[in-house]
Amino acid sequence: MSNVWTAERANEWWRHAGWVFGCNFTPSTAGNQIEFWSADTFDLDVISRELGFAASLGMNAVRVYLHDLLWHHEATDFLSRIDDFLAVAASHRIRVMPVLFDGVWNPEPTWGPQPDPVPGVHNSMWVQSPGAAVLHDHHSWLSLVPYVENVMARFADDPRVLAWDLFNEPDQLDLNTIVAGSRDAKSEAATALVREVFAWARGVNPSQPLTVGLWEYDECVPAATELNDTILNESDVITFHCYLPRDQLTAVIAELQKSRRPLVCTEWLARSDGSTADLIDVFAEADVGAMNWGLVAGRTQTRFPWRSWWETVADDEPWFHELLHPNGEPYDREEAAMLTQAA
Repeated sequence: MSNVWTAERANEWWRHAGWVFGCNFTPSTAGNQIEFWSADTFDLDVISRELGFAASLGMNAVRVYLHDLLWHHEATDFLSRIDDFLAVAASHRIRVMPVLFDGVWNPEPTWGPQPDPVPGVHNSMWVQSPGAAVLHDHHSWLSLVPYVENVMARFADDPRVLAWDLFNEPDQLDLNTIVAGSRDAKSEAATALVREVFAWARGVNPSQPLTVGLWEYDECVPAATELNDTILNESDVITFHCYLPRDQLTAVIAELQKSRRPLVCTEWLARSDGSTADLIDVFAEADVGAMNWGLVAGRTQTRFPWRSWWETVADDEPWFHELLHPNGEPYDREEAAMLTQAA
């Protein structure tokens, strides 16, 4: 837990940053992290247009996913593309929260052209980082160190970077592929790797805060796991996911405020689960940052619900995530007005 920011330093960062309002951003032309950042599919024109849409809603931040395979295959150009992305975001007065690793969806990422999305399936192209083969082999973790150290060192004092989200939902259950080991095995490996990643990141000593998001709760209290203990002890600012309705969201926030650190909800908005756009007032009134999942409907297909992984859903089902059509028109004008007013 060495060099974790004091609560006082974290709160001073928050006062300087201001209220964080934004979204998880993948351009509509990319279906996963590799397609987002690869040379043949990285599209700054689309990125700039869609970040402009975000700015028009009043957003001042985006959370974006990187991938370790980009570093292994295109290190120098990958860093340059991140720089280009940050420049475009800054032109729209948007700061960026990069996510280095991710434990969700396909655990077997492959390099090269990515498959097209499976029609009607939420995030069918999304890939974990690192893949299961690396996650479950701790001897291979050293191969991840240059990725973490070089990406973070390049932007460690860059004011365009808001914060570093080191690992998204590290122990999330694998639904679509059977991998070696149970959920317990993944949780054990992920918790150990998260500790390592925090240590590597502390070694870089960036000017921005480090965090990993809480995502699993027991009666609106973070589940009693070693991973959550690590997250709460090691994060400079507390980030969390909450796709729950108003009463439960309010209870989660009240519990996390006991940390006396800034709070940012880095994933919310799942309409059919009761996490609806009007909850922006809960975040604003509590001075809790809010970054909903998704912006423009596209190849991630996250307008479809999670359950589309295991059952067929109607194409005209109300959108689960996402705010805008590809032309920038809101899915729901009243929602867009609520969000803009809150900003």
